[in-house]
Amino acid sequence: MRRFSQRSSLVTLSEINITPLLDLAFVLLIIFVITTPLLEQGLNLKLSQGGAQDKPIAKEDIRTVEISPQGGYMLDRRQVTLVQLEGMLVAEFKRNPNLVVYIRADEQGRNKDLYAVIDRCQRNGITRYSLRTSEPGRRP
Repeated sequence: MRRFSQRSSLVTLSEINITPLLDLAFVLLIIFVITTPLLEQGLNLKLSQGGAQDKPIAKEDIRTVEISPQGGYMLDRRQVTLVQLEGMLVAEFKRNPNLVVYIRADEQGRNKDLYAVIDRCQRNGITRYSLRTSEPGRRP
């Protein structure tokens, strides 16, 4: 009989106790749930109040640049090249320092054409420009 008792003492467990693994998983889940919102937080900024409303822009101060999906440029409904566009905007800016450039680019167009116009404006000191968009839900 002693043989049988010795055999039973040498039998190994074939099952893994998963309770500690579940405890570990729940602890890790709680840690991730708590820390994730802290990682997504931006800078804590106190923004200044808006100043007085800007005076309305006169129509003669506005020039509209349109960029087609193929990369063509138009200034106030006239077809121009990028070099001509730059020259015309610089001349207009020298004549009228209150110049505001509205830039309308097709959403399917190439970004490099848009960046070229912005770069030419900034190089020549034209810092008042506006990227025009359509209202949500409304197609032009």
